[in-house]
Amino acid sequence: MSPLAQRQAQLMDWINHSTPFLCQQLHMVYGDASFRRYFRFTFEGHTIIAVDAPPKFEDSHKFALVAELLAANGLKVPDILAADHDLGFYCLNDFGDVQLAHRLNEKSCHKLYPQALALLPKVQQCVATSQAPLPVYDHKLFSAEFEIFTQWLLNVHLALTITATQQALLTDTFNVLADSFFEQPKVGVHRDFHSRNLMMLDDNEIGVIDFQDAVVGPITYDAVSLLRDCYRRWPDEWVSDWLHAFHGQFYAQYPLAQFTRWFDLTGMQRHIKASGIFARLHHRDGKSDYLGDIPRTLGYLVDIGRLYPQLSAFSDFIEQDVLPNVLAAQHSEKTKIVSLASGKG
Repeated sequence: MSPLAQRQAQLMDWINHSTPFLCQQLHMVYGDASFRRYFRFTFEGHTIIAVDAPPKFEDSHKFALVAELLAANGLKVPDILAADHDLGFYCLNDFGDVQLAHRLNEKSCHKLYPQALALLPKVQQCVATSQAPLPVYDHKLFSAEFEIFTQWLLNVHLALTITATQQALLTDTFNVLADSFFEQPKVGVHRDFHSRNLMMLDDNEIGVIDFQDAVVGPITYDAVSLLRDCYRRWPDEWVSDWLHAFHGQFYAQYPLAQFTRWFDLTGMQRHIKASGIFARLHHRDGKSDYLGDIPRTLGYLVDIGRLYPQLSAFSDFIEQDVLPNVLAAQHSEKTKIVSLASGKG
């Protein structure tokens, strides 16, 4: 039996012997970019979500504390019905399968994005659980995330040899983005607030999931995570309209130009990190589905970087040296798969 199959068997045994529920069969719902896996089972006519969050990699106790915090501030989050944090097992009420991403189209987005953005003031009030303040999104974490990009995308995925000039460019870019990042007001940050982590509930309310990595960080972080989604890109003028309305409704005390710059540069930091994470998921974790999202993610860096003179050289570097190599690597990978499928590999 594989380690994953063993964990699934242990999860079922835990449900049947240590919770109020009985489970005859677990049906895999999905795995995500983390090490967590989600299953669904039926008990007394109701469906329940069972989560396997290996304690070596995941902190299910923090998940429970953040869930309590978000709920106390008026957000719809799954109820924790049973949990063993030492084992990394817990059961949640079922929010269903309809993500915000599934409801978005060129018409609905103009209603749904403002609805989702309106949740952020509540998220931003969440800065401390009942046991401790949330971790701060500090320079150490910021630096580690930038290193994911250089290590996993540039070095491992693309095998690029970075010249001294390019390294200086990366350092300059890091400093520009860090200055903008850390000058912003600090608030509660979900840290992965995008259309796949927001669930459409039966009453048309939006439920929030995957919040266990919440921190205290910059005020624009979650907004740019949502509006400049790594998985789907919308016309820039639409994003600008949504951002301006959001700013006017909740953050008019900050000059719009300053708020927009914070939003843009925080988005660049996030997309730098995300492109590295997508490469790491492929090479380290064997999760290759995210490779197709790297070009879109890098496209934001090209286009937004061009808007700021201090970042235009970095934009050129991504456009000329990184993106073509990413596309070439994708083509090579597709050719390899086709070759293996045809028996020529």
